[in-house]
Amino acid sequence: MINNIIIDNIIKNALMEDINYIDITTDNLIEDSHISKGNFLAKEDGIICGIEIAKRVFFILDEKIEFHVLRKDGEFVKKGDIIATVEGNTKNLLKGERTSLNIIQRLSGIATKTNKIVNLVKEYNIKIVDTRKTTPNLRVLEKYAVKIGGGYNHRYNLSESVMIKDNHIKVLGSIKEAVNKIREKIGHTVKVELEVKNLDELKEALDLNVDIILLDNMSIEEMKQAVKINNGKSTLEASGNIDEENIVDVAKTGVNVISMGALTHSFRSLDISMKII
Repeated sequence: MINNIIIDNIIKNALMEDINYIDITTDNLIEDSHISKGNFLAKEDGIICGIEIAKRVFFILDEKIEFHVLRKDGEFVKKGDIIATVEGNTKNLLKGERTSLNIIQRLSGIATKTNKIVNLVKEYNIKIVDTRKTTPNLRVLEKYAVKIGGGYNHRYNLSESVMIKDNHIKVLGSIKEAVNKIREKIGHTVKVELEVKNLDELKEALDLNVDIILLDNMSIEEMKQAVKINNGKSTLEASGNIDEENIVDVAKTGVNVISMGALTHSFRSLDISMKII
């Protein structure tokens, strides 16, 4: 589970965005002492993710609210399934409803999409990973959802690992200059990943003993050739314009990793609602 300090900061900022002073509707309609019960309902099939975070929304608003988790993260639910129940002060239930739903719907959508992609290539020895193409300030949650869906995480941020991309090479003048310079600066425990756009650059990367080579927007045939040329020397990562239509063909080439920004930028939130009963 993610560190609660990080989660709480995200939740508090989201609540402040939604309620900067009062809930003008709820606070004027409902008595302070009113108590209600509610159900979190799945309105379509999918993988649940973020249920404990949704629970924490209510805890931050009101520690007395009872939130009972019925379906845990990673579980498949069908339309009509009750995911959780809540009971407590009606005002606080309604004030937390949208923030908690926004989180669980979004994360469940990512987990569901990731799970679908992973299942498409489950017969192949390959890892499906995410990218840094995430919603600002929600990366830690969205990458968590990828893991719940059966995928893996690429680097969390620019501080975590080295990835030399086309713009770095443009500034430095050559692949060799970029690789040699970074190796002068980093410690021995840090791997070097290099983005290449053609087979000539791949061969240059192999001559420089780069640890991970990202095959950027290569065709299926180019990827097949890259796997043969590499011959197991470096980890090969395929990326760029990969979707549900062509991912099996990419997996068949023999690359080790497929990275997909679509996992966190082109998903559809899972339809979940909170109903007072």
